[in-house]
Amino acid sequence: MGSRTSPVRRPITIRRAVARDAKRLTRLVRGSRAYEGEYASAVAGYRVGPDYIEAHHAFVAVDPAEHEGQGGRILGFYSLVLAPPELDLLFVADDAQGRGLGRLLVTHMQAQARAAGLDRVRVVSHRPAEDFYHRVGAVRIGTARANPPAVPWDRPEFEFRILPE
Repeated sequence: MGSRTSPVRRPITIRRAVARDAKRLTRLVRGSRAYEGEYASAVAGYRVGPDYIEAHHAFVAVDPAEHEGQGGRILGFYSLVLAPPELDLLFVADDAQGRGLGRLLVTHMQAQARAAGLDRVRVVSHRPAEDFYHRVGAVRIGTARANPPAVPWDRPEFEFRILPE
């Protein structure tokens, strides 16, 4: 993925995900072009269910001016697991990339982690997202080994260091 620098053009709302968002989040994950070809097995059949949303700190970036269902169009989302601290999911809709939404979601995640008293958050990255994580301040700490059949490739492992305000 190349460098993306255009700013978010309209006000974006970040709110806690709710159970009724589950189908839209599942579509966002399964429809991601970053998971085409050799990476398709990682999201084939993947489901973000209401139970997942309730169990984790999941937040969505919504454009209230674009209407897709109630409350606007979901442009991206992330999920923060508190114990052990991990950014489990981070997705931005393909047509919304390059507008700063990923960076906005990471900044929001860091604030949530700080509020929860965390000093570090681990993320196992998808290889094509490695440059993105470097750009938003994550530090490479290792490699997560392949876990066939769903994930037959090694993945870069990063850490966000959560600094006090």
